[in-house]
Amino acid sequence: MRFYSRSQVIFFSILSACIVLLFAFGFGLFRNAKQAEIELVNAAEKKETEFVLQQSEQKILNVQELIQYSESERENITIYERYNSAVVNITTEIMSINWFLEAVPQEGSSGSGSIIDTRGFVLTNNHVVQNAHRVFINLADGSQFDGTVVGIDPENDIAVLKFDPPRGTELTTIPYGDSSNLKVGQKVLAIGNPFALERTLTIGIVSGLGRPIQTSRNRIIRDMIQTDASINPGNSGGPLLDTQGRMIGINTMIYSPSGGSVGIGFAVPVNTAKRVVNEIMQHGRVRRGWIDATVVQLFPSLVRYAKLPVDAGLLVSRTTRGGFAERAGLRQGTEPVQYGRSIIYLGGDIITSVNGMKTNTLADLYASLEASRPGDTVIVGINRGGRDSTVQITLADREEVMN
Repeated sequence: MRFYSRSQVIFFSILSACIVLLFAFGFGLFRNAKQAEIELVNAAEKKETEFVLQQSEQKILNVQELIQYSESERENITIYERYNSAVVNITTEIMSINWFLEAVPQEGSSGSGSIIDTRGFVLTNNHVVQNAHRVFINLADGSQFDGTVVGIDPENDIAVLKFDPPRGTELTTIPYGDSSNLKVGQKVLAIGNPFALERTLTIGIVSGLGRPIQTSRNRIIRDMIQTDASINPGNSGGPLLDTQGRMIGINTMIYSPSGGSVGIGFAVPVNTAKRVVNEIMQHGRVRRGWIDATVVQLFPSLVRYAKLPVDAGLLVSRTTRGGFAERAGLRQGTEPVQYGRSIIYLGGDIITSVNGMKTNTLADLYASLEASRPGDTVIVGINRGGRDSTVQITLADREEVMN
């Protein structure tokens, strides 16, 4: 047995106490660090849980907000909130002559348009920008941009505009639908800027299909969509949408005894627009086929004077020398007569139809060739000396023939 001195006992006692204290202190630090880490993890989890709960509560609130509306109302609200920012307000500036014979700018027409491409392409009506010196495109956020007219198609009252959105701007676009399978009674929605009241929504139905509407002396837009959705001044060029938010037409005009929405609205079918818009965007115009001949619409005094066998149709006065019509065998007139300031050559064929569509007037001829392209072949019904027959004619470029 070993004996320790008093001083040794005191030393080892103090040493043991220090070791115990150090161990206890280290354990406490470790425990505190571990506890702090646990608390941090718990705090993060708590915040994440609170965020998820907030999101869930927001969704619940949104659902609760919509529950108070009918299914039809929810449909309308959803479509408007999704696509109203894709509808622009279009204003124009035209030039006029003042009392001092000076050209001065003044306010022109206004209308609506649909953003169809994130690069800033806008689809609208031709009559909205007709004769415009400057075009302004106003977005839903209040910003205004100078617009340029990329090209027009007067045949269908369609125009494509372009503006340059700032870099990084995300434009909302309206998707194309299909106007070939519309049904009378189908619900439609129109968004536009009537009377400069921006982004107004009106609801209606398709009340008629395939309506031919004559917009000028020589122009008929065929297959127009008739709707009872309110279309007022300023709605022109805006989209007519189906219940999926797809564009099925371009709101164009209203026939009304008062000039207001108490009447019948008409929209150009979107399939017509789809056929010409890409060509306008690429070439600035729509190339159409044409019979390279000069024709005269029959009228009563001409029918009586020339003792013609029919009283409706288009008399072939002249054909282009060496052109498609002449090579196809279309016969021109040989006997010149003067009518007013014009010379009409009698004795030629009378065009009565194109591809089975009657051509009693020049407007009918324009309409029958509206969807054609240069190089297409058409079957032309003619009356020659009282006998009906047909000739197959390759079409020329209308712009080249007219010029």
